[in-house]
Amino acid sequence: MPLAITVLILKSAWFKGQLGEGVVRIAAAWRLPTRTYHAFHNVTLETADGTTQIDHIFVSRFGVFVVETKNMKGWIFGSERQAQWTQKIFKKTFRFQNPLRQNYRHVKAVEETLNISPEVIHSVVVFAGDSTFKTPMPANVTKRGGYISYIRSFQDPVLSETEVMAISSLIECRRLKPSWKTQRRHVRQTRERHSDNAKLSARQRRQ
Repeated sequence: MPLAITVLILKSAWFKGQLGEGVVRIAAAWRLPTRTYHAFHNVTLETADGTTQIDHIFVSRFGVFVVETKNMKGWIFGSERQAQWTQKIFKKTFRFQNPLRQNYRHVKAVEETLNISPEVIHSVVVFAGDSTFKTPMPANVTKRGGYISYIRSFQDPVLSETEVMAISSLIECRRLKPSWKTQRRHVRQTRERHSDNAKLSARQRRQ
């Protein structure tokens, strides 16, 4: 029984997500100097309709980088404007939400929470697994350590050191304490939000 439970956990989407986030966190610790880039991981923020959970935020004089992690394998097809992207593993095909759209909610939450201009916030998506892009991707959609090169490509300061410290302090102040309680609350509210959206879409189709 313990072995079966362990296997289920290792195959779960939750564990794969945690593994992908861990890979991104380790790469950042090695290649993004902590004096320049202030890192925050697994950040849950309050929003008007519940909570939103952000994998990684990096605050620097060159901007605030909001990073969404996907630990996926296989071939990935998608474009910036498509609502759904496609994952192909041999003969199996899976659809998943465009991660840029998913991260847009995170970016807006950061903008509203920190009360900063959207021009200094950058959305970044990183595929941490063994995947291959089969369609051209925007520059801010990267694989493995490519997200670090993208972040470091911004070299023009847009924030003062005082602003960087103030933003970092505000993130620590506003984020919910990382815990199973916070995670359960976020999952419950996300399911309720998706259920409400599905019901609304069904009503609109019937009208």
